[in-house]
Amino acid sequence: MNPTLRRVGGIGLTAALALGLAACGSGDESAESTDGGAASAGGAFPVSIESALGTAEIPDRPERVVTLGQGSAETAIALGTVPVGIESYEWGSDDTGYLPWIHEAVTESGEELPEQFAGADDIDFEAIIELAPDVILAPWSGVTQEQYDVLSDIAPTVAYPDLPWSTDWDQQIEIIGEALGQPEEAGELVVEIEERFEQAAADHPDFADLTFSYIYTDGPGTLGVFMPDEQRVAMVRRLGLEVDPVVETLPETEGTDSAVIGLENADKLADSDLVFTFYSDPETRAEIEGQDLYAAIPAIERGAVVASDDTSFVTATSLTNPLTVPWVIDRYVPLIEEAADQLDD
Repeated sequence: MNPTLRRVGGIGLTAALALGLAACGSGDESAESTDGGAASAGGAFPVSIESALGTAEIPDRPERVVTLGQGSAETAIALGTVPVGIESYEWGSDDTGYLPWIHEAVTESGEELPEQFAGADDIDFEAIIELAPDVILAPWSGVTQEQYDVLSDIAPTVAYPDLPWSTDWDQQIEIIGEALGQPEEAGELVVEIEERFEQAAADHPDFADLTFSYIYTDGPGTLGVFMPDEQRVAMVRRLGLEVDPVVETLPETEGTDSAVIGLENADKLADSDLVFTFYSDPETRAEIEGQDLYAAIPAIERGAVVASDDTSFVTATSLTNPLTVPWVIDRYVPLIEEAADQLDD
């Protein structure tokens, strides 16, 4: 199961599915970062990276990297280091057993695919010990203090700077770049991601004329609307679309990055040109779309919907990192164009 499913408890599987991404020294001198980010010293070691759970002291450039949570494996690969081990994600993996963008990148590089092990609430510590890591990267994860203490006994462990599952995507890249001694290269990755989004938006100027709401459900009768800065929404915004202004007026439900409004308030989305959403499987999709109030949302009624029950795609659209962004943009743009075409019918 995708660990983002566990970010928020008490609102059900599908809703949880929706919610769920230093300091360094040189020689005898050290610099501290007060915000949990990367204070560059040109990639020199030793490096000290503070987190909410403790400080990782990395004596030399790591060669054997293990990752937990999401996004860290992709960033390490983009920086030229294929991890020896990564947390497994059966829910979002394809028939290769890996997240497809990871499988594609590693296979194309000619490197050996990482070992996969259980993470989340039941981290397979024995598997990690056998991998003999030089560093464990988990800046966007739900690692607990207890788990962190065990992991730190295995290898220097880089956790999140503030709260679980709350690290910004660019901050995550910068932290990993610092841990691997590549702060400048990490900064370049951030710029490249921003440029990819800017280019996609420039290539489709008509997207700027479209408003959208990004919704989810937790079974029949329910409806939630993601807030503008939620990761999935932010990704769509970077492609040039505008969040329906009504979303800003909805009361955010604490801990969800969304407003849980209930299906009885579906008419609040009447002015959204497009609706974005996802489903856990085809059966759930049929059940949700069969509800009268849901089907009456204007964008859904006219077919102006960007939706998927492909778990790999759903996972990728919730992650902004160097491997997912090009993979998602290539697939997102045609879906948005198809949905926008329904506005002219």
